[in-house]
Amino acid sequence: MGQAVILMFIAMSMIPAGDLAGKLLTGGHGVAPAFVGWSRFALGTLMILPFLGRIPWRLLRDWRIWLRAMFLAGGILSIQTALRTAPMADVFAAFFIGPMVSFALSVLFLREPVGPLRVALMGLGFAGVLLVARPGFGGAPGIGWALLAGLFYGAYLTASRWLAHLGTARGLSFTQLLLGAVLLAPVGLPQTPPLTAPVIVLTLASAGFSMLGNMLLIVAYARAPASRMAPLVYFQLIAATGLGWIAFGDLPDALTWAGLALVIGAGLISAMLRR
Repeated sequence: MGQAVILMFIAMSMIPAGDLAGKLLTGGHGVAPAFVGWSRFALGTLMILPFLGRIPWRLLRDWRIWLRAMFLAGGILSIQTALRTAPMADVFAAFFIGPMVSFALSVLFLREPVGPLRVALMGLGFAGVLLVARPGFGGAPGIGWALLAGLFYGAYLTASRWLAHLGTARGLSFTQLLLGAVLLAPVGLPQTPPLTAPVIVLTLASAGFSMLGNMLLIVAYARAPASRMAPLVYFQLIAATGLGWIAFGDLPDALTWAGLALVIGAGLISAMLRR
């Protein structure tokens, strides 16, 4: 259990680190978010191959696998667009509307059981997201893209539960990376920037941190019950806040701190109830 917790903390730090590299590309070097998203999928596909074993080509014949990849590709493209202008902590807090969307979709389409306390906690978490986003009331520019990314991610999470029986975790990870690269190629490849040394390093870091973080997440879930690991997912918010402060000196304002606290608190209690 102890090793799984350590792996989870590392994974939840690596994923925001990949987005930090993406933010440095789009904000500091003028790279298009579409190229950052496409390169993350394309390089991630190559990086996962040594861990894959047999390639599950049969999964690519299932339209539902393509739909799941579309949700993820839309989420990555949207969050990279948000990170170009908005602070990391704000983006990740708004992005965490995703688990709430997944909760609602799972109840509607997968007929998962629901209780009044879980509904209240989802409402509390949504209130936290509104405090961060503050639509029309001084929220950071680009937060609308972060909310859209959360909607895509919620649909992706529900689709992942729906399709989990179709293959192994590594096989399904491979399909989403490969298909994400295929889907974003028409908009990403034409916007390939001049491949200077900083752009190459940051592009590799964006893809590498993201892929390794998600791989460690799979390993951690294999070593401990999912109900115990789920609350640690919210460490992403803390890591994103810390990385944003270190790299850009960005610290959330009072309302954003309150929103972060509501999102993390509601998520942790909900995960403990699921246990």
